[in-house]
Amino acid sequence: MDDIVTGGIALLAAGLGAAASGVLVTRRERRAVGGARSQAAEILRKSEEEAKRRSQEAELRSREDAARRRSEWEKESEEKRTELREEGKRLERRAQSIDDRTDLLTRKERTLEDRDRSLQAREGTIRSREEELAGLVAKETERLQQASGLSREQATDLLLARLEAENERAIAVRLERAQARLKEEESRLSQRVLSVAIQRMSVSHAQETTVYAVEVPNDDMKGRLIGREGRNVRAFERETGVDLIVDDTPGVVVISSFDPVRREVARRALEKLIADGRIHPSRVEEVVVETRREVEAGIEETGRRTLHELEIRNLHPKLLQLIGQLKFRTSYGQNVLLHSIECAYLCSSMAAELGLDANVAKRCGLLHDVGKAVSHEIEGGHAGIGADFARRHGENRIVVNAIAAHHEEVPYESAYAVLTQVGDAISASRPGARRDSLERYLKRMRALEEVAGSFPGVEQVYAVQAGREVRVLVNAERIDDAAAVRVARDIAQRVSDELEFPGEIKVTVLRETKVVEFAR
Repeated sequence: MDDIVTGGIALLAAGLGAAASGVLVTRRERRAVGGARSQAAEILRKSEEEAKRRSQEAELRSREDAARRRSEWEKESEEKRTELREEGKRLERRAQSIDDRTDLLTRKERTLEDRDRSLQAREGTIRSREEELAGLVAKETERLQQASGLSREQATDLLLARLEAENERAIAVRLERAQARLKEEESRLSQRVLSVAIQRMSVSHAQETTVYAVEVPNDDMKGRLIGREGRNVRAFERETGVDLIVDDTPGVVVISSFDPVRREVARRALEKLIADGRIHPSRVEEVVVETRREVEAGIEETGRRTLHELEIRNLHPKLLQLIGQLKFRTSYGQNVLLHSIECAYLCSSMAAELGLDANVAKRCGLLHDVGKAVSHEIEGGHAGIGADFARRHGENRIVVNAIAAHHEEVPYESAYAVLTQVGDAISASRPGARRDSLERYLKRMRALEEVAGSFPGVEQVYAVQAGREVRVLVNAERIDDAAAVRVARDIAQRVSDELEFPGEIKVTVLRETKVVEFAR
């Protein structure tokens, strides 16, 4: 029983504890809810205050913005009103100016009308006087015809014939005087231009000649150059494209080639082999390849340095290479590259004196002998070869014609062609520029004249232009036009077969008929 009572009491106590806990939890929740509500009310109150404050600030900003915009609008309106007032004033002034001009034109129109009426009155007076004069002239003409016995047409023809005779004599005298003055002026101008050009180029001219002989220290070196059964010589000639002549001449071997660049490569390579002492086919090939690269690089550098010195631009690389190759070419002992540079300066100076383009003239002078760099490879004269090469590599027509015409092989097309020929002649004829044995020169000229004069029908032969051209005068009665062509061809063929000469020789056959009468 006690246990039951005890258990009931425990259960009752547990129930009371649970109820008390529930009451406590409910009170806490209520307090929490109340706090949350009061906090929410406080937040709501603050939010309303903040919204009210922001609304007031927005309203204030809106009022300020409206006031600012109104002020700007009023300012802009005032500026536009000012501009309109100024424009109105300008229009008023312009209208006043137009009115003034209208008045002026009206006055001028009235003045012109008055003058027109006056001129019409004068025209009537003049017309009446002309009629009177015409009547008087007719009467006087009739009297003159009766007195002279000639009609009007006959008298007119007689008078015109006398006037024409007198005028012809006067015109002939004036033309003769004008031609004399023109020739005198041309002579004076040409002398001044040439003297100025020569004076500007009055410098010493360096002479360079191509050396064909290479020194060797002893005969043993000649044997090493030949090699076993001549294999070293054959290898050297095969790689360089030249002929190596090793003979009994003491201390030298000779290099022979028409190509100046090959000759230069061979000379340098041979000097390297002699200095090194190792001479065998593989070493020869190695040295020649190395030397060829050096020479090609030197050629390109020479061309670029020349263009830089002359201030010439936009030149094709192939022409640049030919200019560099001219360094190894000589003509009568004169280095062709130095001759071309001097000719370029001379042409530029003369062009400047004549008011022409100095740069174009300088380009013509530099390129005029460019064909000599390849004339040993291509058949024909160096002028035609150079002109064709320049044309194929983009040079303009003026430069191409100057190159082709500097030996009078084609007609001149511009003044630059004439300047190029004159510059070439000045540079070549400068004292000391070229050297040649007088005896050899005279012998070549005599041989050329003898060959041309040996043909039947030839009366006179003249070798001109230092042996570059031979002019043949034939008997017009024995040689007709067709035969003259055949004679020129035969002379050119015989000269080519029997004589040795650099470049080419132009053969000109002249057939002239002269008719002479005497007046007694």
